[in-house]
Amino acid sequence: MADQNGVLGREGVRLGLKATDKWDAVRQSGALLDELGAVESGYPEAMIERERTVSTFIGEGVAIPHGTDEARSLVRKTTLGFLQFPDGIDWDGNDVRVCVAIAAKGNEHMAVLSGLAQILMEPEQAEALRSSSNVDEVLELLSGIGDDDE
Repeated sequence: MADQNGVLGREGVRLGLKATDKWDAVRQSGALLDELGAVESGYPEAMIERERTVSTFIGEGVAIPHGTDEARSLVRKTTLGFLQFPDGIDWDGNDVRVCVAIAAKGNEHMAVLSGLAQILMEPEQAEALRSSSNVDEVLELLSGIGDDDE
């Protein structure tokens, strides 16, 4: 299916998931990016390696699993995955309900992080991402992320 929404399409949004721990959530994030055709094999393992060295928790119940700098060569196309865990995951003492999986070719992840930070500064938008059961609502909230023209 063609992606009509920049770096995040309907096929990249997964709601109502469960994870046993943060490592399971990072593995699911990597598997989604692989399923979407965004990365070469090896990138999901690089996401685990990144998490071992630096936590990807950014606040407001959100983590942003992504690969190491060295793994950028394994990225086929800049892509986001949205994985929602309504029951929450213990992320080093923080409660995470959303993982935004990132595969970025160059420094494109900076635009993604900037856009995500703007959304999370609005408590009602952050809550909507954590609790929505509607793919279209999630896509609308994240519609400008990673797009250079917005």
